[in-house]
Amino acid sequence: MKAIKLTGHERPLTQVKYNKEGDLLFSCSKDSSASVWYSLNGERLGTLDGHTGTIWSIDVDCFTKYCVTGSADYSIKLWDVSNGQCVATWKSPVPVKRVEFSPCGNYFLAILDNVMKNPGSINIYEIERDSATHELTKVSEEPIHKIITHEGLDAATVAGWSTKGKYIIAGHKDGKISKYDVSNNYEYVDSIDLHEKSISDMQFSPDLTYFITSSRDTNSFLVDVSTLQVLKKYETDCPLNTAVITPLKEFIILGGGQEAKDVTTTSANEGKFEARFYHKIFEEEIGRVQGHFGPLNTVAISPQGTSYASGGEDGFIRLHHFEKSYFDFKYDVEKAAEAKEHMQEAN
Repeated sequence: MKAIKLTGHERPLTQVKYNKEGDLLFSCSKDSSASVWYSLNGERLGTLDGHTGTIWSIDVDCFTKYCVTGSADYSIKLWDVSNGQCVATWKSPVPVKRVEFSPCGNYFLAILDNVMKNPGSINIYEIERDSATHELTKVSEEPIHKIITHEGLDAATVAGWSTKGKYIIAGHKDGKISKYDVSNNYEYVDSIDLHEKSISDMQFSPDLTYFITSSRDTNSFLVDVSTLQVLKKYETDCPLNTAVITPLKEFIILGGGQEAKDVTTTSANEGKFEARFYHKIFEEEIGRVQGHFGPLNTVAISPQGTSYASGGEDGFIRLHHFEKSYFDFKYDVEKAAEAKEHMQEAN
């Protein structure tokens, strides 16, 4: 599986994201500029310039009309994807660590860090659109709601929306997961102890009914949204920065590596800078993809399940299009089940 190496960032990558159609890839890094790429060939479509500090997070709405960025420069910006122009800016009292659109595209959440006496919060912003064109008509100047860090929890590091935007799920610095009911004024529902260290990433399944987490404690978990029950556990031998669930195939992809500050003294093999593929059901590692010479900070997969991108501490994005062998791979038990099904259909 040959990688397309995307060189456009000068500093470590912080997040990569595909749009809903899977034809565009959005990326941000510590160099204060975000980029938009064609996912087919890795050609850069353009840049989003305007932040003055690290861009920690980026997301694109379901219409590929607008994307939102959260930055260490104490601001959130909304961008027109078609021309790269900034159409709205929100000031924040602290750095913004994560942003994500709701499934309908009319809201987005932003995680504010717990620094400078700020308790940490998940702020919700509303975007009003034309119902026919989905063009922006009005934005809320202030958050319509703030989920303040609940008692007994450390500040949130990651968060996302469940199916139809019914719940917001958050991962925290103390390794816990919490759940909030959007329709009931974002009321706190429940929380569970999950990781031993801070949760570094959380990404949802294609149908938004379950999600995967990663942590520097070297573990990854698959968790059900409705019950917060742990479905699967994936154990590795390195700190994890990112995890994603693949469509089409029953796989998950994990990425990480040793601490970035130690990279100069370690070879790529010893540093464990590979993307690791695990079988989602059987919890076993089935392969690795090398290429980065620093920790993997972020991984995203196209909604169509035909390609994935990884962003590293080395400042590069590696774009991979899956080959036939990826789609053909099956465990013996899966092959036996398919054969049995075909026999039953024949009879």
